[in-house]
Amino acid sequence: MLRKLFATDNDPSTIVLRLALGIVFFPHGAQKLLGWFGGGGFSATIDFFGQMGMPAVITVLVIFAEFFGSLGLIFGLLTRVAALGIGMVMAGAIFLVHWQHGFFMNWAGQQQGEGFEYHLLAIGLALALLVKGGGRWSVDSVIAGRSSSATRS
Repeated sequence: MLRKLFATDNDPSTIVLRLALGIVFFPHGAQKLLGWFGGGGFSATIDFFGQMGMPAVITVLVIFAEFFGSLGLIFGLLTRVAALGIGMVMAGAIFLVHWQHGFFMNWAGQQQGEGFEYHLLAIGLALALLVKGGGRWSVDSVIAGRSSSATRS
């Protein structure tokens, strides 16, 4: 079971998927956890999400999924877990916040909020990584290689 978590193929395209999703999500997670990039930090995020009715435990999971998930994707460590977390955060964001604003982002500032097209792209990347795993140049591939060589000896 654990071996399947790290199993991946040697596909070099997964690094593009991992880095795209990980680099985009790192600042969002850092805003929420550390207060970087103009964010409020951990306590302020819990308070803000709480004002929207989000339980603190769910908010902590969102913060961890975005921050640690982005780092996991960048390094290819626990890629499937990281992708699942970010995908779930994006699905939640669509249904709790963005669905009511329609598909399109608010590029022209003519609608009340942001649509869900960005979130759908992130979910697509996350799903591809759930299927493919970390791929070439990932920590997962190193772990999978060691565990498979250990079972052969």
